[in-house]
Amino acid sequence: MNMTVAPPSLSHDRAPTARAVYRSTKTYDHIEGLSCCFRQWRATHSHCRLMHGYALAFRFVFATHELDERNWCFDFGGLKPVKEWLKTMFDHTLLVAEDDPELPRFMELQQAGLVDLRVLPAVGCEATAKFVFDYVAAFVREQTNARVWLESVEVKEHGGNSAIYG
Repeated sequence: MNMTVAPPSLSHDRAPTARAVYRSTKTYDHIEGLSCCFRQWRATHSHCRLMHGYALAFRFVFATHELDERNWCFDFGGLKPVKEWLKTMFDHTLLVAEDDPELPRFMELQQAGLVDLRVLPAVGCEATAKFVFDYVAAFVREQTNARVWLESVEVKEHGGNSAIYG
């Protein structure tokens, strides 16, 4: 039996004053195969200064005040270019910071065909979350004519470590 259910009415003295926010999430989990190596050269006190790898996972939180004509916050099918960009950036690549003192050596390895190098402003889970956030936020803004915004990006190195930027 189909029934129409009306929302409870609010008394005038308890009417909400803030605008409602709809949120939706999209996750690309570790099984996506976004396996890359990091070198955190500034971690002189730990083994993180050495090249080491992770199968990264990403979780995006989208937000809007108004749903689209399908009653969606964001069309997940529209994220195919983001998924391809994630693969280009993080699938079997080596991430090195632009200020890494060994950058010339890594560039030689790239020229020799031994690594697929990505030079980022900074390296680390938090810096990677910001880097991805900046790219995807611009994409979402453009695709939705600023109706939707990217609220946050979570980057997971594995089940125990993650960083969130928003």
